Amino acid sequence: MISRRNFLELSLKSIVLIGAGSTLQSFAPGGFVLPPRKKVKLRFALASDGHYGQPKTAFDDNHSNMVQLLNAEASGRGLDFSVINGDVFHDDPKLIHPAKAAWDKLSMKYYVSHGNHDKIPEPEWEKVFGTAWHFDFREGNNAFIVLNTADVTGKYICPDLDWTRAALARHKEAKQLFVIMHITPVKWTEHGIDCPELIEMFSAQKNLKAVFHGHDHAEDGMKEKNGKHFFFDGHLGGSWGTPYFGYRIVEVLNNGEILCYQVNPKVKVPVNSHTVAR
Repeated sequence: MISRRNFLELSLKSIVLIGAGSTLQSFAPGGFVLPPRKKVKLRFALASDGHYGQPKTAFDDNHSNMVQLLNAEASGRGLDFSVINGDVFHDDPKLIHPAKAAWDKLSMKYYVSHGNHDKIPEPEWEKVFGTAWHFDFREGNNAFIVLNTADVTGKYICPDLDWTRAALARHKEAKQLFVIMHITPVKWTEHGIDCPELIEMFSAQKNLKAVFHGHDHAEDGMKEKNGKHFFFDGHLGGSWGTPYFGYRIVEVLNNGEILCYQVNPKVKVPVNSHTVAR
């Protein structure tokens, strides 16, 4: 078994910058330097798997801590918005209201995706959060598509392909396109699911820069498929996963490059960092 200390040491040694599928630069943990803030056009955070209300977990503290961390990001380097990428609460539909109350303490706007533990009918979800299970939005010339990957019982499913196809077409002229979905559509992990038709769509979408996932609490890195980059952010709560509660930051630079890095709040440098070429 890997100890917490060894895990963090291994993670830090794996920091690498990548672009368009090829390695650009590797560097030591102490060498991580963020670009000047004036070079950042858009900055957002992703966190997932809070599992609000899960028995025998410190879910109130976990949410309070993450809210404080994201608010500190907002008051420091700045955040345009945050995304809570699924498993907002843990199974019981009544938990949706206190979970939302916890996230309403964020100082920036936020979006949520539907996860497999968010076992509530879509109309009720929409009443609380104001969005359906599939939705899209724009931030300047950056487009975001949020897809659903579970039914009301928690069964893993592929997103609505017709809706997704239309959304991809709708945003094909955006400078950058990002997809947010709780469960990965490639069976890379024990908890993934294969969605080959969806992957075919993603592979053909020229402006798709990154796909972001939660769900796999023990995954906090990046995987690649057909030149597309799929990022994971570990977890902010729940009873298993990485030995830290963390989040991912994405910075879209003025020159079109996209910097993604995973944050463990207990260490001074990112767990990993990747730059997707423009």
